Amino acid sequence: MANNDISNTSAISQMSDCLQGLRIIDLTRNLPGPFATRLLADLGADIIKIEPKGGDPARALGGLFDALNHGKTIEKVDFRDEKGIASVKEHLKNADVMLDSFRPGVLKGMGLDAQTLHAINPKLVIVSITGYGMVDGSDVTHDWADKAGHDINFMAMSGVLDQLRTATGEQAMPNVQFADLAGGSDTAVIALLAAVFAAQRTGKGRHVAVSMTHSLYNHMVMPKATGTLVKSFSGQNPPPQHDFLGGLLPCYRLYKTSDDRYMAVGSLELKFWQGLCEVLELSELKDAHWQRGVMPNLPASKEAAAKVTEKFASQPLEFWQQAFKLADVCVTPVLSLEEAKAHPLFAHQDEHDSTIGWQDIKS
Repeated sequence: MANNDISNTSAISQMSDCLQGLRIIDLTRNLPGPFATRLLADLGADIIKIEPKGGDPARALGGLFDALNHGKTIEKVDFRDEKGIASVKEHLKNADVMLDSFRPGVLKGMGLDAQTLHAINPKLVIVSITGYGMVDGSDVTHDWADKAGHDINFMAMSGVLDQLRTATGEQAMPNVQFADLAGGSDTAVIALLAAVFAAQRTGKGRHVAVSMTHSLYNHMVMPKATGTLVKSFSGQNPPPQHDFLGGLLPCYRLYKTSDDRYMAVGSLELKFWQGLCEVLELSELKDAHWQRGVMPNLPASKEAAAKVTEKFASQPLEFWQQAFKLADVCVTPVLSLEEAKAHPLFAHQDEHDSTIGWQDIKS
């Protein structure tokens, strides 16, 4: 008989041997690269982080550096000295991967370019996390490869930042580094593991460039698709805050409570919307849904949004949390970071200091 008593803690620890034996030399700094190698370390990879003599700039941020780099072997070398570069090359002779976050051209200037390193270790996978990509002489013609940037710049250039608008259209300023994490870390990990898999089969390594800006641009699959959908029934391109999933639909938006908090309604499917209407005691709105042909530009949809707005505004957040506690209709409170930390969903996360959100389900 299967054992259905799944422990989050044990499930996470069961993943810690998946990449055992994978040896990675990490030359990255700040957030994107170290978060990527932290994910890999949690899965069992052996990470040797090599910092410049002055250290990773993230050390100045205290807890951030510790959260990103514990479990790694850390060394410091002088990248301007031949002996320092020689020590890096010595590590790379038996490594599977080298990860860097330098601007294009820096590796070659240090004698750590792909041609040199593959002469030392033909199976080596080199993954470079860049801001705007590399110009490789093929169909890439932009002149952005050598430009400096940080998360806010990559978000701005990709079009993602413009998508983050308040309900009244003002530009929002996020404090979550989407480009560094989704565009850099996550994309780098996928590319790295794919390249290692190929190297194990072919015996040949490669140099992969990850562009945080291009990766973010490619993440906008939903705004591109839903914007086209809205245009089909409204006749014009919608501003981000009025996109199909940007607050236009009554069944998929944020609603303010009487204590100036918010409930997140994701009742996108008809069955969830109808369950929501039952909890709110607004049964007359059950058919005011896009799957019933009530598009957001129609009076019935606008009336439904107004009535649900008024209902949520009549009670505080705690009231609605209790009201929806047993209703499986995709309605949740918008939690603060402190509230999320205290929630049972994440009780194991900080306690065991793991970045992994996967579970290895054992039968």
